[in-house]
Amino acid sequence: MTMNSTAGCLASSSPGSGVDAAVALFHSLSDRARLAIVRRLADGEARVADMVGELGLAQSTVSAHVACLRDCGLVVGRAQGRQVFYSLARPELLDMLAAAETLLAATGNAVALCPNYGIEHPPSPTDTSTDASRRNEVTR
Repeated sequence: MTMNSTAGCLASSSPGSGVDAAVALFHSLSDRARLAIVRRLADGEARVADMVGELGLAQSTVSAHVACLRDCGLVVGRAQGRQVFYSLARPELLDMLAAAETLLAATGNAVALCPNYGIEHPPSPTDTSTDASRRNEVTR
């Protein structure tokens, strides 16, 4: 997959191949727990037990998400005795996270307010149940 410098969009050598890989990459980072793990590992290597305490997630949750990130090639493990220390596999991931933060700062609340993928807000007390249920249907 290459970056098209004139149009600024993602392009691939064959239709769908690069886009599919990008979809898989972004999907691997779309889960709140996985993104929290990646952000934690950006600060340095850690064991699952370390991340459990720091992130406030269950051990099984951290283990499952670390395995997913490892299977995607984003995280690697280094065995030391009976412990495994995890770290980011590619420094480019840090660049991508920095670019995402820059993009989020530039767009302000636009992404968070996206009706399809934005942050869901609970209905305010002044909303009627009909309006709230209609809004929930739109966000599904």
